[in-house]
Amino acid sequence: MARERIALLGPPGAGKGTQAKLISDKTGLCHLSTGDILRDEVAHGTEIGRAAKLHMDRGDLVPDKLIIDMIHERIAKTDGFILDGFPRTVAQAEALLKITSLDLMINITLSRAEVIKRLSSRRVCRECGKIYNLLFNPPKIKTRCDLCGGELFQRDDDRPEVVDNRYDVYMQATAPLVDFYRERGLLREVDGAQPTAVVLNRIMDLLSG
Repeated sequence: MARERIALLGPPGAGKGTQAKLISDKTGLCHLSTGDILRDEVAHGTEIGRAAKLHMDRGDLVPDKLIIDMIHERIAKTDGFILDGFPRTVAQAEALLKITSLDLMINITLSRAEVIKRLSSRRVCRECGKIYNLLFNPPKIKTRCDLCGGELFQRDDDRPEVVDNRYDVYMQATAPLVDFYRERGLLREVDGAQPTAVVLNRIMDLLSG
């Protein structure tokens, strides 16, 4: 594996989580998802979780201090990683430089309209946490999980009005990272509107290049 410290950039719904899991399966690199970590903190009602939920429910970014503390602890335990959802701001990117360096930043691009369509169609099982999308991988029964029969629901941060706000937040706070990593020669871009397998193949080409 030529590059073992990578991060995925892109708007909500661009497929960062899906691609990170697939890359992890292929390479053995540790998948570090800030979204999953935060939701776990929220589910367990930790101090970080309670603080983060106030921001997540509005579609706002969670404050840097909360994110950086969690990421630092987890990076210290890995030899190679795929960061999914971090960094999201230039301040976070600068903080990350003090923790470790990246080999590559991959920007998965996707339009506002496609982001809203994708995320507002997402459903999650209350019991096992499996994620479905009514457009791409719908359950057999619209309101029930195929695996455990649990109720499917729409997360608060997947409501169309919140997704629209999340895209605005992304453009304001996260898009400047494109220039940050391009200036350092680490940025590569992939069209996230392509099929999942096509996006994965393109990313794997970048990792081995």
